[in-house]
Amino acid sequence: MTSDTTDPQGAYPDHGLLAPAWAGVPAEATTGDRAVLQALLDAEAALTRAQCVTGQAPSAAGRTVTEAARADRFEVRSLALRARGGGNPVIPLVADLTRAVAGLVPEHAEYVHRGATSQDILDTALVLVAARTLRPIVLDLRRTADALARLARAHRDTPMAGRTLTQHAVPITLGLKAAGWRSLVLDAADRLTRVRASLPVQLGGAAGTLAAFHAYAPDAGNEQGGNDPGLALITAYAAELGLVAPALPWHTLRTPIADLGGALAFATGALGKIAADVLVLSRTDIAEVAESGGGGSSAMPHKHNPVRATLIASTARQVPALAAILFGSLVAEDERPAGAWHAEWEPLRTALRLTGGAAHHTHELIAGLRVFPDRMRLNLEQTGGQLLSERLNAHLGTVIGREAARELLERASRRTARDGVPLLDALRHEADAEHPRAGSPPGPARPTPRAEQHPSPGEPPSGRSLVPVRLMLDTLPPDLTDPSGHLGSAAPLTDRALERRLPQDPS
Repeated sequence: MTSDTTDPQGAYPDHGLLAPAWAGVPAEATTGDRAVLQALLDAEAALTRAQCVTGQAPSAAGRTVTEAARADRFEVRSLALRARGGGNPVIPLVADLTRAVAGLVPEHAEYVHRGATSQDILDTALVLVAARTLRPIVLDLRRTADALARLARAHRDTPMAGRTLTQHAVPITLGLKAAGWRSLVLDAADRLTRVRASLPVQLGGAAGTLAAFHAYAPDAGNEQGGNDPGLALITAYAAELGLVAPALPWHTLRTPIADLGGALAFATGALGKIAADVLVLSRTDIAEVAESGGGGSSAMPHKHNPVRATLIASTARQVPALAAILFGSLVAEDERPAGAWHAEWEPLRTALRLTGGAAHHTHELIAGLRVFPDRMRLNLEQTGGQLLSERLNAHLGTVIGREAARELLERASRRTARDGVPLLDALRHEADAEHPRAGSPPGPARPTPRAEQHPSPGEPPSGRSLVPVRLMLDTLPPDLTDPSGHLGSAAPLTDRALERRLPQDPS
């Protein structure tokens, strides 16, 4: 039995065996070694074409270098191994590309990589990889937002238990929860769209002064009063690649990479929130939602695991740590750093891959999410009506005073939890022990407030004769004990959230 350890070039490709979060998604193709190699070649070819535009190279040279700059002409593994000699893959690539150009038109070989430094090409290539990866990510986020909008509208009025600190709190709606998920997805799409639109080329030469490009300018030594050849070249270079021309070379000014890392970390965190909720709601003992086509278990045939949510949650735990490395690389000494820039390459690529996987899986998760309103209703009744204690407290407080109502509900809630009786029955039991004047408990242990004391806000004067609590509980309006009647502004909040528009489709 043979093992598939090499490709036809003798390399060791990463098939994503331990990375199901990104294996097979669009980000895998845009971030693979061959894609990175093509981005490096695109950066080199664009530089030569830009020099043709600014008169620093003959126009035919740009065509020749572009023709030679095809990834299938080069051996990825060989470049990777030879990169150890100079610390980056650009150095051996320039040598190979120069030979390839010389094989086509010998006199054009001198225009390969002329005036640039390795970091110019590698930074620009990684920016290209990011731009090419962000496009499908944002498209997946847009598709997810559309699916969430449909989910929110369909369940605008579907009540479910709100949960705080792991416990049932008050009723909410699935529509409001889905609208909140969509808001996070749109926040992520907005951030990634802005970052993508701001991605810059890198061009500074050996130490960020563009000096070498002045030497190759057609009017070198006589530039006073004319356009600066370095600035003109940066503009032409950015235009060739569809990227932004930066105000300064950013060899040690790593704002573009830090911003990108922050946006990727936010995106996976936003998607991780959705996954975390789905993981909770799909638990066997909650069972309010379920993934379509969930995964099985190698040992337990009955399992229907929330695999997509699990993979998304895994990315949310990894990308922030990768972004921390990118932020740490802001501390870059001198005009070009040793180590800080190099430390960005793999974390950035992995963050792009993981974010791409999270966006892709989230769309599949939401598009196929199964919802069980009957189970939501059953869970609402699980605590015997305690989810409505907030509403009952407000209602009782207008009759017996806020503090008295709270004390009564606390005693009743303890009885409900202890004996398993409905909250209203527990309230009636506690009320039966009260003095006929509601709010005036019997016995010296709970003395009646003095008439001269100032009542709390919302509490009636202590001397007023009140309707007995027991009688009031027997005549409660039916909707007062219905979770659907205590949803507050959930529906209009959902409607308002759904008015938010999607970010513009990236070009």
